Amino acid sequence: MTGAIGARTRRAPAHTDESLGERSARIGGILGGFLRRTSRTGFVLYALALGAALGLASADFATSGGYPVGGTTIGAWTAWAKTGAVDADPYSRAVNARRGEIPLAIGEGLLLTAATDDAGRRLDAACTYAVGGAVPPARAWTLAIGGRGAVDPATKPIREAFTSTEVLREADDRFVITIGQEVQSGNWLPMPHPRGPVRLALRLYDTPVAASVGSLDRSTVPAITRLGCK
Repeated sequence: MTGAIGARTRRAPAHTDESLGERSARIGGILGGFLRRTSRTGFVLYALALGAALGLASADFATSGGYPVGGTTIGAWTAWAKTGAVDADPYSRAVNARRGEIPLAIGEGLLLTAATDDAGRRLDAACTYAVGGAVPPARAWTLAIGGRGAVDPATKPIREAFTSTEVLREADDRFVITIGQEVQSGNWLPMPHPRGPVRLALRLYDTPVAASVGSLDRSTVPAITRLGCK
C-alpha cells in the first residue's frame, strides 16, 4: 500500500511536466500563428501603402506638365487636337482639371506646345530664343510662355504672352519674338523664371487646320532658335 502511494507520488511530477510541455507547445503554436498572421497583414498593408504612394506619384508626374499622350509632332511643336473633345483621353482631362483651364474644342481652335528648340535642346529659362516666321492660318493667335511651379508675385513678369493683334511685324508680315531674361527691342517676352525648363504654348483660334493637323509641317509653324545662354 505504501509502495503504491509512493509510486503514484513519484509519477505525479512526470504528469505535471508533460502538461507543462503540452501547454507550452499550445502557447507556442498560438503565438506562431498570430505572428504569421500579423506578418501577412503587415505585408499586405505595406504593399497597399506602397501601391497607393506610387500611384499618386505617377499621377502627379503625368499631370503636372503638359499633356502626356495624344499629340502630333511638327518639328519642335506638338499639336493637341483632341484635348477639348468629348472623347478626350483621361490624362488630358486630368491635366485640364488640374490647371483649371477650358481647352479649345474641335472647331474652336488648336493648341500647339513646344518644350525644345528646333535643334532638339530643352527650352531653358537661362537662355535667349528667337521665335518667329510663319504661323498656321487662323483668325487670331496667342503665344505664351510658362514653366513648372507658380510664379513669384514679387517678380511676376510684365508680359506673359503676345497676341496676333499686338505683335510687331516685318514688311512681309513675318515676325520675330525674342524670349529671354534681358530686355530686348521689338517683340520681347520675359522668361517666367531665372532658370529651369519652360514651355511655349501657341493657341490658334478659328483655324481650318484644327480639323486637319496632318496638313501642318515645319514650314508652317514658328521656328524656335536658341541665341545664347548665361
